[in-house]
Formats: sequence, structure tokens, C-alpha cells
Amino acid sequence: MARRRQSYRRKKGRRKKGSGAGCLLTILLVLILVAGAGAAWMVYAPFGPTTETFVEIAPGSTTAKIGRQLETAGIVRSRYAFDLMRWWKLGLPKAGEYRFDHPAAVSEVYARMVRGDVFTKAVTIPEGANLFEIAARLEQAGFGSQQKFLETAARQVSLVADLDPGAVSLEGYLFPDTYHFQRKVTASQICAAMVKRFRAVAAQIGLKGNVHRVVTLASLVERETALDTERPLVASVFENRLAKKMPLMTDPSVIYGLELDGRWRGVIHESDLKLDTPYNTYLYAGLPPGPVANPGLRSLRAAMEPAKTNYFYFVAAGADPQGGSRFASTSEEHARNVASYRQAEKKAGGR
Repeated sequence: MARRRQSYRRKKGRRKKGSGAGCLLTILLVLILVAGAGAAWMVYAPFGPTTETFVEIAPGSTTAKIGRQLETAGIVRSRYAFDLMRWWKLGLPKAGEYRFDHPAAVSEVYARMVRGDVFTKAVTIPEGANLFEIAARLEQAGFGSQQKFLETAARQVSLVADLDPGAVSLEGYLFPDTYHFQRKVTASQICAAMVKRFRAVAAQIGLKGNVHRVVTLASLVERETALDTERPLVASVFENRLAKKMPLMTDPSVIYGLELDGRWRGVIHESDLKLDTPYNTYLYAGLPPGPVANPGLRSLRAAMEPAKTNYFYFVAAGADPQGGSRFASTSEEHARNVASYRQAEKKAGGR
């Protein structure tokens, strides 16, 4: 009987010991679940600003440093949660300025930064815009002052030294396109990006040889017509006049000379055609000293491959109420075209 009681006590003791281990295991599991739920909440629960907030990440920043920046700026709830994402996600955050304007999960914030989804603003530079017009557009878009850009474009001619050793500015080599720049982009970075785009297009169309001449001619073509079909024809007029050593007599070049001298009044006057500047193609034969604008791809192609014509004159499309240029081989024919244009202009103004 005594043996049975002793055996019973041993079994009862074993049951109590096993019950204690199970309890500890249950508590441990609960703690793990709670910790997991807490971590999931830290990572996936939206957090952040409701108004526009910018954070700039410097190159070479560690995820720990970035996490501290984001936590201080109120973008993430916990720096540790952000740092934890490095072990869960592939890739490292990229440097740049980021814009946040709504609460988001840490996972979303981290994914954006791995993609390099930095904040940029767009600015469109139209075909045929010159340095002064580009500078004005950039200032209007919030990318620094006009004067700073003009000074930089004149100072950084080394960017095109291999293409145009005699260039006095980047005029002609700032390719017209839509660009996306970060808010704190410098004038030097803008110039470099636009020249890089020019080089890409130049390689695409096989631009080589006397690049200065081609770009200068293309800039005149660009300013004289916006019609693709007319560009090779306009280029042919200029080439034919150059071959005969005739003055080009192109207003865009005269206007550019006036802009450089600060004497452009917005409308060209008869007296402007007599002002002595190197860009006055009424006074001086040959091409002007350099490009007068930044041509697009189609004008560059037209300058490279002008049409074969006998044209020496044209009335520009931009001045024609009917929208097309009028080409002529003789001065008499050109005079008739000018008279016809003036009659059409008078009629259009009378309606």
C-alpha cells in the first residue's frame, strides 16, 4: 500500500512538472506572436505626414542613418523598423531628395527609396529656344536665376570642346526636350544633362565633320520654319546662297546679335538691319559666328542633308497667314511672292 502511494506521488509530481513546461511554452509563443504582431504593425501600419515634407538623403548614407533622418522628419514611426527592412528587402536605398505627403507603411517608404523614386520637377525646352529663352524658362520653373544659367553656359564650353573648339557658349548644344530635374539641381548639372542629350541625338543621326557649321545652319533653319517638310528646303536656300557668297539675310541671326548686345526690342525694325554686329547677315556674307538657337533633331538632319534645289529666296512660314513658306529662284519671283504675302496678310487682317 505504501509503495502504491509513493508511485502515485511520483506520477503526480511528473504531471505538475510537465504542466509547468507547457505553460512556459505557451507564454513564449504568446510573446513571440505579440512581438511579431508589433513588428508587423511597425512595418505595415501607415505613418507619416499629411502635408508636403522633403527629405534629402546624402550619397553613402547607411540604412541606420537614413532611418534616423526619416524618424526625425516624421516619415516613419521607428528608425529600427526601417533598418529592419534591409534584411527583408533586396536592394539599398538610393541618395536623392524624396517628397512625402501622406502616411505610408515603412515597407512602402523603403521600396520607394530602393527604386530611387526621387522628387523631380519637369521643364520643357522647345525646339529653337536660345540661351536667353532657356534661362527664362528655367527660372520660371524654379531652377535658379537666368543670369546664373547664362554665366554657366558661357563658362562651361569645355563640355563641347571636342565638338566645337571655338564655341564661346553652349548655344546650339543644349538639346530641346522635356527634362526632369531635382529641386536643388545646379546650373552646371542642367547644362551637362542637356549637352549629354545633344550628344546622344548627334550619335543617333551620325553627326560628324564640321559640327559647328552644321549646328549653326540647323539653328537658322529651326528659327525660320516650324514645318518639317520645309526644313530641307530652307537649308537648301542657305546652302545655295553660301555657295554664291550671297548674304543670308536672315532675321533670326540679326535678332540674336541684338539680344547679345541687349538691344532687342521684341520686334525687328528696319534700323536693326543696319546695326553692325557679327550676327547681322544682311551686312556680312556667310554663316553667323555661331548657332543662334538650339535646334531639334529634324533641323539637324535638314542641315546635314539639304534638299537639292535652285532656290535662293523664301518668305518665311512664320510670317505667312496661310502657314507656308514661299520659295523662289529669282529676285523677281521673290518680289512677287512678297507682294502676294502682303496682300494675303492685309486680307487676313481685314477679316
